[in-house]
Amino acid sequence: MATLLLRLSGPMQSWGTQSRFRDRDTGLEPSKSGVIGLLCSALGRARDEPVDDLVALRMGVRVDREGTMKMDWQTTGANYPKLGKGGKVIGRTDAVISPRYYLSDADFLVGLEGPNDVLREFLTALQRPRWQLFLGRKAFPPGEPVYVPDGLLEAPLEEALLRYPVRHATNQGERLRVVIDATRGESNEIRGDVPVSFAERRFATRHVRTDWWEVGS
Repeated sequence: MATLLLRLSGPMQSWGTQSRFRDRDTGLEPSKSGVIGLLCSALGRARDEPVDDLVALRMGVRVDREGTMKMDWQTTGANYPKLGKGGKVIGRTDAVISPRYYLSDADFLVGLEGPNDVLREFLTALQRPRWQLFLGRKAFPPGEPVYVPDGLLEAPLEEALLRYPVRHATNQGERLRVVIDATRGESNEIRGDVPVSFAERRFATRHVRTDWWEVGS
């Protein structure tokens, strides 16, 4: 197995997994649905196309910089016509206030484990993405390329994440948080972020485990 590394870094990121209405949450690290959506954009794959090959990849996230949780108040739906029977305008809609959470100045190294030939196709797509890439929301572009030039490694997921250099200054013995796909027996942590269909917004669950690795261990 090989591992493909992606760099997800920027002024703002949002990786919501529970939002359906006004309140828009974010996880503390990239969701699997968010990373798969990013790859679909790079490949030029439409929402109604299957994503089974992407879901099958084992994913891990090394948190190089946690970032800071922030929240914005946004308004939506203000002053649209409200229609009655026969399409007659009977009034105007009120603004809906929507609190939206995001991570500021976070930096993640994401690893995807799978067959080398499949990952090489994704590496090429990230180098020259067909559609715009964004970090969870269309308003949040990457602060630097997601493509990592030396990011396709002939190594399993844990080894690739462990040995790839950390960019930020760290203290001796400092530990980094790592979230990795796991089996049911390994962990009771569950994420509901495995896309079944982006077109229908249907998602399945996965098990993950959270580890703490010493820098340079």
